[in-house]
Amino acid sequence: MSASPAQHDRRAWEQLAAAIRPEGRAFVAGRHQPALDGATFEDISPINGRPLCQVARCRTQDVDAAVAAARATFESGLWRATEPRERKRILRRFAELIRADVERLALLETLDVGKPIVDSVGVDVANCADCIEYYAEFADKLYDEVAPTGPSDLAVVRREPLGVIAAIVPWNYPLIISTWKLGAALVTGNSVVLKPAEQSPLSAIRLAELACEAGLPPGAFNVVPGLGEEAGQALARHADVDMVSFTGSTEVGRLMLRYAGESNLKRVALECGGKSPHVVFADADLRAAADAIAWGIYYNSGETCHAGSRVLVSSPVKDALIAEIARVAATITLGHPLEPATRMGALIDRGHMQRVLGYIAGGVADGAQVALGGRQALEETGGFYVEATVLDRVRPDMKVAREEIFGPVLSVMTFETEPEALRAANDSSFGLAAAVWTADMTVAHRVSRALRGGTVWVNAWDRSSMATPFGGFKLSGFGRDRSPHAIDKYCDLKTIWTAYR
Repeated sequence: MSASPAQHDRRAWEQLAAAIRPEGRAFVAGRHQPALDGATFEDISPINGRPLCQVARCRTQDVDAAVAAARATFESGLWRATEPRERKRILRRFAELIRADVERLALLETLDVGKPIVDSVGVDVANCADCIEYYAEFADKLYDEVAPTGPSDLAVVRREPLGVIAAIVPWNYPLIISTWKLGAALVTGNSVVLKPAEQSPLSAIRLAELACEAGLPPGAFNVVPGLGEEAGQALARHADVDMVSFTGSTEVGRLMLRYAGESNLKRVALECGGKSPHVVFADADLRAAADAIAWGIYYNSGETCHAGSRVLVSSPVKDALIAEIARVAATITLGHPLEPATRMGALIDRGHMQRVLGYIAGGVADGAQVALGGRQALEETGGFYVEATVLDRVRPDMKVAREEIFGPVLSVMTFETEPEALRAANDSSFGLAAAVWTADMTVAHRVSRALRGGTVWVNAWDRSSMATPFGGFKLSGFGRDRSPHAIDKYCDLKTIWTAYR
């Protein structure tokens, strides 16, 4: 098809989707292979509840094979000892192949997780390629250090790769989060075993194919699809894995720490979600705030770890702000993800949809009021859709104000004073992100310093780039993705001290 992805209509996307035969086998040592015991599981599309393909159900023996391949490649130096400029060339080629494969990758992402195709094309695939390219440029720009010593000694501090990295990623942004980990791990010479979420394995397998085509040696990047309690646990417990980089729920993050402690004390980096607040003062630009708040919670159907799911608003402007949020929400079209006009798609699966609807019902039972949405939508499709929802009159002690819903549900609370707003904003187990909305820059600086979050926006939401680190405080985890700081966790420092006589 000659038209660019941006020009495709729904019919064109459906024709392309019908022509795709998704690959569900694992990718180990540069080739596809089924699970060693032949087991598979069914990958269901949240768009219509129908199966996409059978996927290899990898278990301990498959993880053992992938880790062995990663270790063999690392120890051989096929990737680790590659000259930096060549490593950069291969990673840049990888980014180019991702961009050239935009239609297939975007379709795999949308069919697998139900997000709008326009976002898969313009955000997920684009950011995936940009991330690999960003880290490629560090390959020949990471310097060792010479420590200050006396004239008879030379002390060199070298940055060395850790070895085998287990990357365990969630289903909400499979491409983006995978490459946040891949880029920083690969540029420093590590080998990677990627375990995608069982709900979204297809784009990860395709990424491995493209990496191999770009020239990454066999074993440097492996993919083991499977269930979390099987493949994920086996990988996190593996004694020959040097580090686990995990993004997902706090509950599973705790397990990652336990598995590391019970095995080989491997390093662990965690990003475990959030319950991020907007603090909106009476002097704020309510239209601008409402636009950011609505997109910040309804984008990707609210399945975003730093979604701004709590609004703390000055009492006198609460009703006006809710009206503005409803106005913006009306422009965020809920519909079939392959329809280019759709801006809000399906939730990941039936169980998660029921969980989100359960939170809404629970909030109402606790005394909250549905100001917008609150219902399942598009039931006739067989897919898993929930309306953009606003819950008003929420109290800080309610579950909808404290627990991560991971859906298109906004909880609105009021405050009277700045100290009250700060106490409520920071009264959370999470600390991933936050925002303050005010025309008073003195207030903005004071509040932004006091808010406990890995990222705090002032009169904005979700503005970011690869140059800024992403991660959080408290139960949101530790360690950072993106930026040069992410590279540090995939390396160790070695001092080589030479004495001259």
